[in-house]
Order: sequence, then C-alpha cells, then structure tokens
Amino acid sequence: MAVESIEDKDPALNAIHVSIGYDQRLWREDLDNSRAHVTMLGEQEILSSEDVQSIKNGLDQIEEEISDGRFPFRDEYEDIHLNIEQRLTELIGPVGGKLHTGRSRNDQVATDLRLWVMRSTGPLAGALNELIHGLLEAARRELDRGTVLPFYTHLQRAQPVLLAHHLLAHVECFDRDFRRFHDALERVGECPLGAGAGAGSGFPINPHSSAEQLGFDRPCRNSLDAVAARDFVLEMLAALSIHMVHLSRLAEEFILWSSQEFGFVRLSDKVTTGSSIMPQKRNPDGAELARGKAGRVFGHLQAMLTTLKALPLAYNKDLQEDKESLFDSMDTVLLCQRVLIANVKEASFQKDRMRAAVESRTGYANATELADYLADRGMPFRDAHAAVRKLCDEARTENLKLDELPLERFQKIAPIVKEDVYQALTVEAAIAKRAAPMGTAPERVREALEEAEKRWM
Repeated sequence: MAVESIEDKDPALNAIHVSIGYDQRLWREDLDNSRAHVTMLGEQEILSSEDVQSIKNGLDQIEEEISDGRFPFRDEYEDIHLNIEQRLTELIGPVGGKLHTGRSRNDQVATDLRLWVMRSTGPLAGALNELIHGLLEAARRELDRGTVLPFYTHLQRAQPVLLAHHLLAHVECFDRDFRRFHDALERVGECPLGAGAGAGSGFPINPHSSAEQLGFDRPCRNSLDAVAARDFVLEMLAALSIHMVHLSRLAEEFILWSSQEFGFVRLSDKVTTGSSIMPQKRNPDGAELARGKAGRVFGHLQAMLTTLKALPLAYNKDLQEDKESLFDSMDTVLLCQRVLIANVKEASFQKDRMRAAVESRTGYANATELADYLADRGMPFRDAHAAVRKLCDEARTENLKLDELPLERFQKIAPIVKEDVYQALTVEAAIAKRAAPMGTAPERVREALEEAEKRWM
C-alpha cells in the first residue's frame, strides 16, 4: 500500500474529510506538478534516470485512464493527490513511492491550485472579451442609427444620451474587470513547490526548475507563506465578485428595459422563457438568474475571508475550503458571462420607444438644457435651476412639454429667454451640446468607440 487509507476512520470524519468528489478536477495540474517535480529530482540526481522515466511512464498511463474515464477514483484515498499516488504505485510498483521525495502534500496542494487558477482564468477572460466585443458592435450599430434614450438617476429620467454612450459605460466597467484578472494573475504566479510541509526541503532540490517547467514566474520566497497563503484565492474571488456586480447591473438593465413599462429592448425567444399559465409572457429568466447568482459569488468571497481570518501559520485543514468556493465561483461567473453574451446578441433596441421616453411630457429630460441656456446668458446657475423648476411645475400642471410652453410663459419667469430657446431644447441640441471630454455628443462617442475598438477589436 503506497498511501494511508482512511477506511478505518469514523464515518463522520470521512464525510467531512474526503474531497475527491470535487478536487478531482485538479487532476491535470497534479500530474503536471508531479512531472515537473520528478524531472527536477532527476536533474538534481536525487533520483536515477531509470526511476524518473518509470514514474513519468506511470503518470502518462494515469492521464490516459482519467481521460478515457477508466481511472478508479476512490474515497478511501480521500483526495486527487493520494488517488494518483496510490494508482502510480499500483502501476509501477514501489518506485512510485519515490515520487514524493522532497515534496509534501502541503506544497503539492498549493501548487496545484495556483496552477489551476492560472489556467482557468483564460476561458473567463475569453468570455469577457466576447462580451465586450458584443457591446462594442451594438454601440457602433446604435451610434449609426442615432438611438437616444434618457439616462436615469434614482430611476428617474435625467437627460438624453446616445445609447452607444450608455453601452460604452458597460465596456469601461468590463475593461477594468479584465485588468483585475490580469493583475491577480501576477500574484498567483509564484510556485510553492519545494516548500515541503512548511520548513522547506531537506533534499538538494531546485525550486526554480520546477517553477519554470510549470509556467510560474518564480518560486515562492518563504516556505511557510508558500503553503499557508490563500490570498491569491481571495484576490480572484474579489475580482470575480466585482465582475459579477457589473454583470448583474447589465442584467438588471435588460430586465427593466424589456418590461412593458420601459419597452426599450426586445429579447428574442432564444434568451427568454414563457409562463406556465400566461401565454403572452416573455420572461428574461437568463438575465434574472445571472443577477441572482451574484449573491452566490459574493457569499463565497465572504466565506473564504472568514475561513482565513484566524488561521495560524502554516497549513491547517480549514484550507480545504478554498477549492469548492473557487471552483463554484469560476463556474458561475463563466456561465453568467455566456448568458449576458447571448442577451447582448439577441437584444433588439427599440429606438422609437427610447426616443418617446426622452420626449415624454412627464420626464422633462431637457430641463437641464434650459438651465444651461439661462446660465449661458448670464443668469447664475442656481437662479436658473430655480426658474426651470417653476417652468417644469407649470408644464406638468398643464400636461405640456417644456418646448410646448409659449415664449411669454418662459419670459414671465426668465425675461432673458429668446425665440432660440426652442432650438436649444431639442434632443439633438441637448446631445450635441455635451461635447466636452467624456460627454455624449456624437463626435465624443465616436472617438470613444474608436478608442475602445483599438483596445478590444
């Protein structure tokens, strides 16, 4: 028997202790970890070339078995690391036991998980890239269409903006998320292999060789920190949580905008579901579930923070909790990305409905333009603000738009108003006037779109 079996342990201990049910997804990383380690042992002449080759042959056979679904995952060997080591000894005999020379399960586990994070962030970044591309394509299409809508503060109509400008705001959020993932990977890229149980190895190992073979930037600097540190998990969970905030906010807008009350977007049947009793319904269930799953990811971050906050150095079994939180968060975020990609692709923006909201008799989305008009002509802005509020109240009482008030009504409250006020209050004028940097004027939005396309397309 190569490794200790836990068959004779209390069933309750087995139930809480065994992790093979979820950590078996680390099998590729564990095999690569072992290949790098045994190669280094051979380079350092700690193991003979014959033993090294025998171990590598056994690891290759195990990879074939797992890939083909023939590998005997067994609870009595508790985790992926011991399952592979036990199977290796069954395949090649006692020489399989030499693989663990100069290595502890502590540095082995930490290395596997870091390596998994490095590899698993690629699909996440790829899906985020696809989502950003979808938003940029939609922004260019809607810019060419000249689609406008009111942006909202406190969920009240505020001012008119180009829809392309609004979509680019989401692009900026996701751009920062992408860079957070990249930044987190910089700190994941330290290899714990060689730290042993926490005191380092008693063999003349070469951690630089192992780190280089596995694609790490460098070995960890301190053996205790190497086996105890899980802040790389925290950092990735934090980046995932912030990303879920932004995914959830985009999902929320699709949910609101696809409602009859807004009617700003129509989602196709590919991304909506029906009702069990109301045949007219087209429910944005995908977006709602993505919004709902944000709390699940946030919870994993909080759980991991709580797990780590009082752990003394170095390794404690509490650290086994890192994997389920991280695995589930990665899976959840990737799924939600795919859902939002589909929603963006299947969204049909309702230009006329958006325009009607801008020009509504109840929203007064051009009120700020009137205040600016007065300020441009010398009235202190606070006085202009008060004057426009009075004009809005009068227009609301009579169910009129601001630009439907007769000139004399403007002049009664603000004598400096001239006939040109009506041109200033048009949607096109309001948008064109926002030509300062970051603004929603067409030329600014086109510049911003082209700059974003250079970054992403």
